[in-house]
Amino acid sequence: MSEATPRTKKTQEVDWKKVERFLRNEIPELPEGEMAVRQFSEGYSNLTYLLQIGDWEGVLRRPPFGEIPPKAHDMEREFKMLEKVHPVFPLAPKPYVYCEDPEVMDKHFYVMEKKQGLVIDEELPEVYGSPEQAGPVISKNVISTLVQLQAIDYKEAGLADMGKPEGFMERQVKGWIKRYHNAKTDEIDGLEELEQWLTANIPVNEETTIVHNDFKLNNMVIDEENPGLATGVLDWELSTIGDPLSDVGSTLAYWGQAEDADIGINIISSQPGFYSRKEFVEEYAKQSGRDMSNINYYLAFGFYKLAGILQQIYYRWKNGEIEDERFRYLNKAVANLIDMANRTRRGEVL
Repeated sequence: MSEATPRTKKTQEVDWKKVERFLRNEIPELPEGEMAVRQFSEGYSNLTYLLQIGDWEGVLRRPPFGEIPPKAHDMEREFKMLEKVHPVFPLAPKPYVYCEDPEVMDKHFYVMEKKQGLVIDEELPEVYGSPEQAGPVISKNVISTLVQLQAIDYKEAGLADMGKPEGFMERQVKGWIKRYHNAKTDEIDGLEELEQWLTANIPVNEETTIVHNDFKLNNMVIDEENPGLATGVLDWELSTIGDPLSDVGSTLAYWGQAEDADIGINIISSQPGFYSRKEFVEEYAKQSGRDMSNINYYLAFGFYKLAGILQQIYYRWKNGEIEDERFRYLNKAVANLIDMANRTRRGEVL
């Protein structure tokens, strides 16, 4: 939520009085007092707002303003996923209410609980001590939280209809290649060779678990005093059922190291004390008991998927859809990610 977000040319406002009336009708136990609103994020991703009424807090999520692709930013699906995940994985926020009434807001939205704690992004909280002290604790926390999520019996939780595990990785790979080329701007060395390799070597993993699909350090909420205790996992928009190692690959792609070139992410994990990617894989294997012999494929695809995400943002910036000078050089980060993916497939990263 604290990542760089662009300013759209077309800004609109929400009628928060209408939202408050809707919430009071749906949640009768709300306290008296005026509702205060603070925005967490804006722009190309879902918009997230903190709502406060007295001592009650909630978080509202809605799609961005303006036109959006038909199947993108599905708040109803995210709400329903949380309804089923929260009871078996309480780190997922409890969803309160969903609304698609255009009289209340121009886009559909939902409200969920506010998880208490800290989101670690660009800086390590002083209360955790030095990176050497906190790094190993936070690293193990991230891994154990992911392993805990993947240990859930998704069929017993009623989540079998929230994804199609058969052919999961094939859909992921082909889907992201299509998205990348729909937003392509620059010619990048090694791109075609990488895409051919990803397509030719798609793994078939018989194991199926809940897949968060955006599992990373700054999508976790951590206890304000204990860096080894997770209090929340956020941003379930892309969650589904599929190959557990795809989440490991994505998490590792965001898990930057000091020697990385600019790959367009905050790399607090590059500080001394945090696990290296190799140590991350070793600890994950120890905790999960999974075979990690093909992890290079999943990490290479993780880098490629991140390149695709940044390429979509750069495409919108270059076409003038969003205005933010921080995105002027994202094409360089994309090229570096493609290079990282190629180095990974050759066994040079892990």
